[in-house]
Order: sequence, then structure tokens, then C-alpha cells
Amino acid sequence: MTEPSHAVFLSYASEDAEAAERIATALHAAGIEVWFDQSELRGGDAWDKKIRHEIHDCALFIPVVSQNTQERLEGYFRREWKLAIDRTHDMAAQKPFLVPVVVDGTGEQEAFVPDEFREVQWTRLPAGQTPPEFVTRIQKLLSGESGPLPMAPRRPAAVTSGRPSRLLIILGALAVVLAASAAYLLFEKPWTPKSVVFAPPPHSIAVLPFVNMSGDTGQEYFSDGLSEEMINALSHIGALRVVARTSAFSFKGRNVDIGSIARKLNVAVILEGSVRRSNDKVRITAQLINAVNGFSIWSQDYDLNVNNIVTLQTDIAKAVAQQLQVQLLGDEAARIETGGTSHSEAHDAYLRGLHAVNLRSREGFSLGIAEFGRATVLDPNYALAYAGLARAYGLAQVFGGGTATQTMPKARDAALRALQLDELLADAHTMLAFVKVHYEYDWAGALREFRRALQLNPGDAQTHFFYSNSWLSPRGQHDEAIAEVLRAASLDPLSIPIQAFVGRTYTWARRYSDALAAFRKAEQLNPNVAIVEERLAHLYTYTGEYDKAIVVETKARVLAGEAPTAALTKEGELRAALTKDGPSGYWRVVLGFSKSADNPPEAYSTAYGRAIVLARLGQRAEALAALEQAYTERQLALTEIGVEPAFDGLRADPHFSDLLHRVGL
Repeated sequence: MTEPSHAVFLSYASEDAEAAERIATALHAAGIEVWFDQSELRGGDAWDKKIRHEIHDCALFIPVVSQNTQERLEGYFRREWKLAIDRTHDMAAQKPFLVPVVVDGTGEQEAFVPDEFREVQWTRLPAGQTPPEFVTRIQKLLSGESGPLPMAPRRPAAVTSGRPSRLLIILGALAVVLAASAAYLLFEKPWTPKSVVFAPPPHSIAVLPFVNMSGDTGQEYFSDGLSEEMINALSHIGALRVVARTSAFSFKGRNVDIGSIARKLNVAVILEGSVRRSNDKVRITAQLINAVNGFSIWSQDYDLNVNNIVTLQTDIAKAVAQQLQVQLLGDEAARIETGGTSHSEAHDAYLRGLHAVNLRSREGFSLGIAEFGRATVLDPNYALAYAGLARAYGLAQVFGGGTATQTMPKARDAALRALQLDELLADAHTMLAFVKVHYEYDWAGALREFRRALQLNPGDAQTHFFYSNSWLSPRGQHDEAIAEVLRAASLDPLSIPIQAFVGRTYTWARRYSDALAAFRKAEQLNPNVAIVEERLAHLYTYTGEYDKAIVVETKARVLAGEAPTAALTKEGELRAALTKDGPSGYWRVVLGFSKSADNPPEAYSTAYGRAIVLARLGQRAEALAALEQAYTERQLALTEIGVEPAFDGLRADPHFSDLLHRVGL
């Protein structure tokens, strides 16, 4: 009995099996028959006859081109290519048949392929990631709805003797270039220094960390906390563009002049100051500086008792607004004071909590939870302390401070209590939205909370960040997600965590070149951050650049604290596996590493991370089992399953569809 032929024949080098499988899976999911053999090439007359039969009868031939095909000047796939070319000799030029696909950065002109491949337009599917547009195009070609394939750009024809010689053309072009260069030198005078006008946005301001003048480093939490409260107070004034804490505090302890700081942050004015505390007495000096000319606009000394410190932020915020000729609209003045306390000891505990969580460590979040909790005991009506507690509980799991089932209900309760006390607290709305998305899978409820938070505090970088990362990206609303995360980055331009998520956001949108640029920018901010390197390594696996992924992974391990010798040993294992078995060998070694405790952040150590590795290995049942574990544990990353490229091969599976439904996607 003769076996039926397939509509599409997928031809690839064995090293590109993983990328080819992604393409085949995407086409299969759309109901397209694909010849995609995953067994070892068996050879022999019978096998050769079957290959010839499939190529002779297929409707479209998709050759997969890559660096692997470049390096293999001999291979069975080249026989398949020749058979396909031979078949085109019996076809009309208008009949679509060849659909070349490139799965990495291999260029068309330097590729070792038959000339006939270059006569049609190529499609780039990095690492085999197959967008719906490509699937639709194949469907149209198979149905006959689409006309002939677009022709590739032709090289210029050779110049005939009846036209100007090539030498004359070159000489003429050279004359034009020389004339243009002379004009530029004459009029532009590039050797003359040009003054670059600094024109920051009007009403843009950065609050630098107030200097602790108490002579006691133990009071650092107090001066830092007051500075952060000042940032939060000013951010409630809609007419102001306030730089977020991370960027403003990046200059702490550094001898950088005001003009340079203003240019890096792109702000028109700087608020700086100092704090001197002695027992219950506090002196605070605040100064507003025009960052363009360096002149002081306003300054004020405040001598007060620590019991009255809570009113200070309102006084300074109003003074800044007045000096910048900004009018406080509606309830903005009320929002500045929202959620506060008149209990000095509770306020002190709150400032200690802020200082602790900003350490961004497991110990810091543990201490922050304790201090915020102490503040709520001292003042049960302290709404800001409950909002701080909600954030600490919500994010503690990111830093190893407990599981979602342990911390998220507490984060929800704290956020609800904060809003019960003061509905105007934007941060409490943001954290409630975070819980609703990642723990309750209540997407509609989360959207309401995010929108309310943005309405209350449109200048808060963290709200824009979480709205992008937790709500928009997982739902595939990539353009909006990118706009929101870029808004967060503009409000906190020196924040490495936000910049690293800009890269992740582009990755989820399959805009890999933009993702690479974002990670490079994060490296410029600080070249020694493990999470940036780990995410960059992930990106290189999506683009099929495994050699680069291995190098960057080693750097991430060393930055995360692993001994360089141990990291290099693991690098050697990855290289050996990649050389021997290609990407599948790489992923098998990564799967082994994932079971170890000494891994960088996001190095596939969770059940969700292992699901990614198992999916890349084609072990679908095991990948789905790992995702079920992640669902049971309510792991944060599970909301990303709808956009994670590694799961493209699972999307047609009913089990995966059911899981998506349970997550609310």
C-alpha cells in the first residue's frame, strides 16, 4: 500500500532538528500535513525511495538554512535540496514551491545553497520560532489564494559596452563624495567644538538621597526613608515628572556634580538636602536647584521634633510646587498626606521597613516584613505601613522569602486593609492587582486595580512596570506592554531591574533584536548583574546562538557567587554536549544543572523553569507535569505560559489548553 504524501516537506540538517520541530509543530497545529522525520536517517534504497517520493509529491518544499548547513558541505539534506531543484525544472516559473527559511543570522548571499533558493524571498524564523503570519502564508500558498512567491532582490546587471564604463561610474561617484566632503568641511567646521543645549522636560525633578549628617551610620535608614517619602509625595503632583527612587539613589555616596546628574536623569531641577538627628530633635535642610544653570531656586531649614516629622513632606512638596509654579489640582494635596501616621515610633518602624526591602535580598524582605508589621501594631490605622507590608509579602518569594501559598494571602490581606483605611493609596492597588494576577488568576479584577493605581499616581514607575509585566505581556498585548515598560524606564532611567524587563518584554513579543539592544543597555548601566546575563543567555537560545548563550551563562553564574572554576567546569560540559549532540545535548546538561541548588536567578531551577527545559527537549508529558506542579504552587512565572516561546510546541496539546484556561488566559 502506498503511503500518502505530505503537503509540505521540511528539509533540515540534523543539528537544526529542534528549530525544524518548532516549525513543523506550528504548521501541524494549523492542520497542515508536514514531512518531518525525527528518527535517525536510516539510509538504504527503501529510505532513499521514500524521500524521493515525498519530495516529488509535496506541494511546498521548505529548506532550513543555518550556520549548521554552512559548516556541512556534505549531508543528506543537500541531496534533498538537489531533488527539489530538479523537480522545479518541470514547473512553470509562476508556481510556488521553494520556501527557504533561515533559523539564525546566516546571510543569503554567503549561504552555500543552490542558486534557485536565492530566486525567491527568504523567511527568517530565529531558532524556528514560527509566527502566525508565516503559517497563514503557507496556508494561502497551499490553497492557491496567494500568487507566486516574491522574487528576491536581483543583483545589478553587468554594464554593457554601450553604457559608461564601471571605472567612469566609480570616478564620478568619487567626485560627488569629494565635493560633498569639501562643502561640509567649509560650512560645518567639524573641528570647532559644538555646544550641546541641555533642554530637559519642564517640571521634571529628581530627589537625591538626603545626606545623613548625624554622625551615626545607624541613622542612614532615617535620611533615606525621608528622601523616599519625598519622592512619593512629589509623584502625586500630576504636573511634575518625578524620577523614581532607584535612579535617584544610584548617585548616593558618589561625587558627581549636579549638572552631570541632571543630564543622566534628564531633569530640569534637583531637590537635595541633609538630615541631622539628635535624640528627638531633627534639623532638615532642603534646597531646590536649577539643573540647567546650577543656581539655587529655593532653600529652607526645618527644625522640628521627631513627633512632627510626618508633616514635613507636605510642607516641602507644597514649597517645590510653588517654586516651580505648579498648581496642586483637585485632591493632589490630600494625596500627599494620604495613609500617614501621627505616631512617631510607628513612622520610624515604617522607615526601617523601607530601608530593609530596598536591600533586595531575602534577609532584607524578612526584616522589612517585621518592621512594617511592627508599625501596624503601633498604629493599627497606619495605611502606608499596610501597603508596605503588602509589597514586602508579595515580592518576598522573588528573593527566596517563602512560597506563593505562604506569602500571597498575607499580601492580599495587607493590601485590602490598606485600602480599607485609605482608598487613595496607589501602591496598595498595585499590589492587590499583583496578587489577583499571579495568585488568584482574576484578570478582570487585576485590571481594575491597575487602572485605579495609574489614575491615582500616573507618575509611579513601579505601577507602569507591573502593569506591563504582570498583565499586558502575559495576555499577548505586546505593543501596549512595550509602551508601558518603556514609560517605567523613562521614569526610572537608571533602574537595572526595569531595563532587564524591557529586554524580557521584547523577548515575549518575539522582537529579539530589540531585546538584545535592551539587555546591552542594561549592561551599560551595570555590567555585573547576574539576572541581566541570565536573561541574555535565554535570549541567545531563542535565536539559536548557543555558543554565546554558554559564555553569558558562565558570567551569570560567577556574578551570582559561584566559584569561577566550578562555572568554567559547567561551561565545558555544555560545550562538549553542544558539539556532540547539538541543542538537545545542551538542554540535557541544563536539565541536570537545574536540579542543583547553586544556580543563578531564573536558571530553570523552579518547576516552571524545568518545564521550559523539558519542552525544549521535546519531552512534552514531562513538561506538562512540571507545569502542573508550577500551577499547584502558584509560581509567579506561570502567568507567562501564553507568551513563552519554549511552549510553542505544546500549544496544540489539550492538556496545555486546559492549563491556559485554568490560569485565565
